[in-house]
Amino acid sequence: MGSLRIDEVTVRRLLAKAQAVRWHVTADAFADALHASAEKAFAGETPSSSDVRKYLESLHLEDLALACACAAGDEAAWEHFVLTLRPVLHRAADAIDATGNARELADSLYADLYGLAEKGGKRQSLFRYFHGRSTLATWLRSVLAQRHVDRLRSGRRLESLPEEDGSVGTAVSRPSAVDPSRDRYVSLIRSALTRAIDELEPRDRLRLACYYAQDMTLAQIGRLVSEHEATVSRNLTRVRRAVRETVEQDLRTNAGLSDSEIEACFESVMEDAGPLDLDEMLVRQSSASKPGHDRSIGKRGVRPHES
Repeated sequence: MGSLRIDEVTVRRLLAKAQAVRWHVTADAFADALHASAEKAFAGETPSSSDVRKYLESLHLEDLALACACAAGDEAAWEHFVLTLRPVLHRAADAIDATGNARELADSLYADLYGLAEKGGKRQSLFRYFHGRSTLATWLRSVLAQRHVDRLRSGRRLESLPEEDGSVGTAVSRPSAVDPSRDRYVSLIRSALTRAIDELEPRDRLRLACYYAQDMTLAQIGRLVSEHEATVSRNLTRVRRAVRETVEQDLRTNAGLSDSEIEACFESVMEDAGPLDLDEMLVRQSSASKPGHDRSIGKRGVRPHES
């Protein structure tokens, strides 16, 4: 398992914390997943044992265990995955393309997630690229967004991300060469995105949090904010575009990035968002935007916000 080592006591403790036994994940399989995640996080470094343990404790362990079980083909795990996360994929697909064309792209992911292709007698599941640094729902939205971008570029020879729904704050979709600027780009995106969310009207933050962090349907959000679901959909599209434009302007003005650097910045985040978790940001930022508080809160001023 290379130079980075994880002791057996830590593995078994995290295995229990992840409740992995319900998916029949073995200690060895979970240890491999933990090791792969730590190797990715500490690439080119020599972390201390305490640093490794602290990092592993920060992972979304239950999601990591579910991904391990699905990659291994556990039937119960797959039933749970389809029941709980297929709606997430479909809502993400509808957010990318309201005409419904992206749902076919979402459904096509299942073959890659299951790992129908084999190499060396071993199924090559897409889940092997999930390292637990973000939620599984966030990672799936990232994979879908990247597939959508790839399809657009293949069909239209586009070299930039789509204007709408660039899916900032997403996680690993596929492996790539490590960009020496990636850590800086992720840090810049995190700061810019935090400020962009902080500048939103409370009700707009609430809509985003309900949809992306709480996985609520458009109809459920509509009932919460007293809007028709079609209006909720239009408002989400408007807010996503506004956040994207605000982040781009922030990177251009405050960080002094060129257009090509801004694109590289977004690309770095889509490849590996690391600690960037949009779900966590939205839940924290929207806590003051719940019904009952929203009517009395005006628009917040533009100011830096450090998480």
